[in-house]
Amino acid sequence: MPRTIKASVVQTCTESYNLEATLDKLEKLTRIAKDRDGSQLAVFPEAFIGGYPKHSTFSAVVGLRNPEGRDEYLAYHNAAIPVHPDSPAIKRICAISKETGVFLVVGVIEKDVVSIDPFGKSGEVGKESVVVTGGGGTLYCTAIFVDPEEGLVGKHRKLVPTALERLVWGTGGGGKNLSLYEKEFRKVGGEGVGAKMSAAICWENYMPLLRTYYYSQGTQIYIAPTVDSRPSWQSTMTHIALEGRTHVLSACQFAQESHYPPSHPVADPLNRKAENVMIAGGSVIISPLGEVLAGPVWGEGEIVLSAELDLDDGVRGVLDLDVVGHYARDDIFQLRVLGQSS
Repeated sequence: MPRTIKASVVQTCTESYNLEATLDKLEKLTRIAKDRDGSQLAVFPEAFIGGYPKHSTFSAVVGLRNPEGRDEYLAYHNAAIPVHPDSPAIKRICAISKETGVFLVVGVIEKDVVSIDPFGKSGEVGKESVVVTGGGGTLYCTAIFVDPEEGLVGKHRKLVPTALERLVWGTGGGGKNLSLYEKEFRKVGGEGVGAKMSAAICWENYMPLLRTYYYSQGTQIYIAPTVDSRPSWQSTMTHIALEGRTHVLSACQFAQESHYPPSHPVADPLNRKAENVMIAGGSVIISPLGEVLAGPVWGEGEIVLSAELDLDDGVRGVLDLDVVGHYARDDIFQLRVLGQSS
């Protein structure tokens, strides 16, 4: 019996830092993935909720900040969401997942207003109580995992923001931030298919030890939300699929100037046009043997790409390459993850 599931990557973007409009878009595109393609899993890009501040500098230079930049950061901070079960935005996302039956992995900008980690040491909801302080703190670039039956089951914070991202995003936590999530996907009238999922956001995918850790934990669906729309990103995604013998799902933003507030910085302020592309896309799904199953698509707008994932392809690939097995040489190399719960 084939061990297959249907999955989608959603190429889209935030709607003008408008939370309700963005959540409406999430629902619309999730329903397309479900109703049109029969998808059981849908992945949304990095910073889909909260927004990716492309071209923003927040008026910062070394040794100096100004009031205009602080006001821009205030607006960006206000667009972020808390990530805990009582957050209205999280409740809406959980409802969309439940109503459609689609497991969601969504890139969000997380506002740190929870004084006790709701995921506890295990990375699972319910291990600690949730205390909402009402304050505003550091922002994080985060991927959340939402199960149709269980709701919010976990999150992953980007370990190292890239370049100027470090000004507005904090660094992700330790080992418990690296949890994998296992889901049994069921088809109508069929048996369930269990799959392990992990998330690495954008240039985290260039961290070889992070990749190796996920491989060692048995990831079968390697999720890579991003805003990197360069053609060279495709080489990275193919490499990871072949290296880890895992399905790679990379959802990239597609954004035009019309998707940002009118005052948002753009590449050419003297040539502002609603249709000017800010982030070009390039979303893709790749098999464990390096076969492109869907995409990549650039410059063609917001789109849902879907493919059938045969989870046995990962096992087929291990015949000749297993980087955490017979290719590992653990008599020479060993990986130790600090702070990982047992």
